[in-house]
Amino acid sequence: MSTAGTETGGHPWRERERPLRLERRVEFDNYEPLREFLDRVAELSESTEVYPNLSFGRTYANLTLFAEEAAEAGAQQVDERLRAFAREVDALLGGRADA
Repeated sequence: MSTAGTETGGHPWRERERPLRLERRVEFDNYEPLREFLDRVAELSESTEVYPNLSFGRTYANLTLFAEEAAEAGAQQVDERLRAFAREVDALLGGRADA
């Protein structure tokens, strides 16, 4: 079963500051496709060792990926590992980064 057909909206990944992070909200018709999506994100997290902060309700999920502080300069950046994870989440939804 694919969650792509039951996603109803939300917003694309957004880069935010203070603290630096990527955020995305995904909305669904009902709880069942949301539950499937959360299970698939959990599997993705285990395989990539990237664990987003998640909050969810009956028909939506909010995902947040926090940037890690760069060891040398003390500067923060959203690294490629987090951006790759975000692309994989989009792929779970049928590639709809703008939903």
